[in-house]
Amino acid sequence: MDAHRRPLIDRTPALLAEGYAWLPNRMRDSNGSVLRTRLLGRPALAVRGPEAVRFFYDESHVRRHGAVPAPVLDTLFGQGAVHTLDGDAHRTRKELFLPLLEADPVARLTDHVTTAWDEAVRSWSERDRVVLFDEAAVVLTRGVRDWAGLPPRSFDAEPLALDLVAMVDGFATPGPRHLRARRARARQETRMARLVEEVGSGDLVAPADSVLERVARHRDPAEGPLDSRTAAVELLNVLRPTVAVSWFVAFAAHALHRWPAHRERLRGGDAEFATAFAHEVRRFYPFAPFLGGRTVTGLTWHGESVPAGGILLLDVYGQNHDEELWGDPYAFRPERLLDRPPGRDELIPQGGGDPAAGHRCPGERVTVGLLEALAVRLARLEYTVPEQDLRIPLRRIPTRPRSGFAVTGDALPDRASAHPSTTRQATTRTGPVG
Repeated sequence: MDAHRRPLIDRTPALLAEGYAWLPNRMRDSNGSVLRTRLLGRPALAVRGPEAVRFFYDESHVRRHGAVPAPVLDTLFGQGAVHTLDGDAHRTRKELFLPLLEADPVARLTDHVTTAWDEAVRSWSERDRVVLFDEAAVVLTRGVRDWAGLPPRSFDAEPLALDLVAMVDGFATPGPRHLRARRARARQETRMARLVEEVGSGDLVAPADSVLERVARHRDPAEGPLDSRTAAVELLNVLRPTVAVSWFVAFAAHALHRWPAHRERLRGGDAEFATAFAHEVRRFYPFAPFLGGRTVTGLTWHGESVPAGGILLLDVYGQNHDEELWGDPYAFRPERLLDRPPGRDELIPQGGGDPAAGHRCPGERVTVGLLEALAVRLARLEYTVPEQDLRIPLRRIPTRPRSGFAVTGDALPDRASAHPSTTRQATTRTGPVG
């Protein structure tokens, strides 16, 4: 029987078992940059590479409406979110976010977050042990809460951080983590919807041109003002991905522990190196395994086909570790991104294409800006890394160092005049990614 006519076995169980390695392993076995498979009961085509990124983001090929599984909507994105829209509806809704993600607003958000970080660091010396993932989540929540215009008295940072982390942590797995994510989203959507209603009724005045004020007054041309629940969803779609940067902060700490030579250039204030370091953290460490959409029509890519109504997958983790693109991709080497800044559709940890017109995450600039600032601050801290489990399991989506990266010691901000050699090095070996 012709290989293209053989029934495809559904690989969803293998995805759940193998995590990030599932698609790259299958792509490697196929000896190419395309793979026919079956996922979630549908025929699927997986692609990789800059040319494939452009193919994937062509709206005549793929639609998002109906493509995101309900469990992901009920945890990560929310029902009716911008991620589920196509065409003009998507572009119009995205205009809600784009002005907030220009250079000046991002700089203000970074200022809020770094102020919260510096305040938190001053208290760490009083504690026996600090878990950086958990602390970063609270710091990021406090910063984005204040920047977005949420009233601090009504939204305490620690419980809000727990819920925002839960939404990300449980979107891709069955079981207790998923149930926590669902409960967290339901709880926060209710609270955010009530907040939007208070702004709409005049009971609460939102700061001018804040995220809260923009969401409360946004109008979709076809639908009119957002209902309070959809507005709550989109408000969370600013808060949640900002707090998700805590994953990258933990990865940055992991990288500085394994390759401490990078610490000196970060401590010295080399801005170009800080950017390259942030990009290399996003490239090297696993976050999104792949992206998917529903095929509008039958598609063929490099000789492999998928029918209309099937699934097109973009192999994000595999592309970020593609030897042809990166050369020695499993080496952590920020210098590679100084030598040759990546093209738009080469480095895709948060998707590819044009963020203004397409589905690439418009918050990518936020992620990079925050990671640059916090990586420098991590490099300037004095701390010891005690014995702990620093392995990063690829079967877990989203993954992170198992211990969350705990530190002990003074954890005080390094003074500008201090020599880099004053930073105490770790007392334990770091386990490999895997």
